[in-house]
Amino acid sequence: MKQPCVYILASQRNGTLYIGVTSDVVRRVWQHRSGETDSFTAEYGVHRLVYAEFHTTMADAIHREKCLKVWRRSWKLRLIEEGNPRWRDLYPDFVPGALDPRLREGDG
Repeated sequence: MKQPCVYILASQRNGTLYIGVTSDVVRRVWQHRSGETDSFTAEYGVHRLVYAEFHTTMADAIHREKCLKVWRRSWKLRLIEEGNPRWRDLYPDFVPGALDPRLREGDG
């Protein structure tokens, strides 16, 4: 799915958060999950896609990412919970059957 996207990964409900931007959310989240990129997400086990926001242009997505990164943590948590109150892993919505058994609902 190629479209500019701001995404938030979490280690678990109310856990460590990572905010990123990409033009291919499926590929980028797979890279985080596989440990192929970004040592922060690997070190802290931040692999659950809990929020995705699509934009028309990459410039808009980058601007939004920069805004979210300076938000207070409580605002970020509220943003996630407004659209995903159970902190469900959204990755399988983009790649059916891709749910990592370690990240099943109810864990964390």
